Amino acid sequence: MNPKRTNQIATGLIYVLVAIVVLILAGLLGYILVNGVPNISWHFLTSGAEAFSAGGGIRDQLFNSLYLLVLTLIISLPIALGAGIYLSEYAADNWVTNVIRTMIEVLSSLPSVVVGLFGYLLFVIKFGFGFSILAGAIALTFFNLPLLTRNIEESLHNVSNLQREAGLSLGLSNWKTISGIVLPAALPGIITGVILCSGRVFGEAAALIYTAGQSAPTVNYLNFNPLSATSFLNPMRPAETLAVHIWKLNTEGITPDAHLISSGASAVLIIVILMFNLGARAFGNLVYLKMTAVK
Repeated sequence: MNPKRTNQIATGLIYVLVAIVVLILAGLLGYILVNGVPNISWHFLTSGAEAFSAGGGIRDQLFNSLYLLVLTLIISLPIALGAGIYLSEYAADNWVTNVIRTMIEVLSSLPSVVVGLFGYLLFVIKFGFGFSILAGAIALTFFNLPLLTRNIEESLHNVSNLQREAGLSLGLSNWKTISGIVLPAALPGIITGVILCSGRVFGEAAALIYTAGQSAPTVNYLNFNPLSATSFLNPMRPAETLAVHIWKLNTEGITPDAHLISSGASAVLIIVILMFNLGARAFGNLVYLKMTAVK
């Protein structure tokens, strides 16, 4: 066959496959948004859920999701940053490093329900945390850590060795070169990875069913004392997240408008995740342009 003709067929086939993927994604997002957006209102976003009557909202579930996300990043980001710096800048290319990377890959491939059961047995039962935001955040740390570590490692790898050599030639120590030159240069990629991981954590449900719980107790949003049982900042209280709320509505919801609430909550979840993904790209490009302008 003519090589030019073969190239045209292969290119056309690739375009067709890409178009199929785009159409599937557009159809899925379109269906969720078309059915859910009409149910979103200010009352829906700012009112509490109802167990039996119609007209409930998702205020507490939305806040729980955001609070759990922040707490997860507080726990996982320093660990992932240290691991990524070690693997990229300090670790030798030997069997120990290969074992560490293999363990990271294995951890990233674990189903979220397995991570949830592990968190339930260890943190909820063994350590006595009970169903709590803290138990859910630690479980999500195991779920989020491999992806975040790989992202930080790759971002550091993408920094040119010329910048490392320039720092060392000026008499800077290895750590000073990493912290003062390499890490700032890799910051756009790291920030993008953190935001993308945030979107993944925000939409997680299976791991949280067994750790953060399936109930959203009434809390006092004016009580800023995290040690108070009624405070919205108390990390030891149960916290039903938005994704868990959607699952619960579709499995055992008994409110008359459970389907409408589920559709609206699904649309909110999709919109927030899209904002995370689009925001990651825009923010990463903005930071990169600012750093380029400074240079």
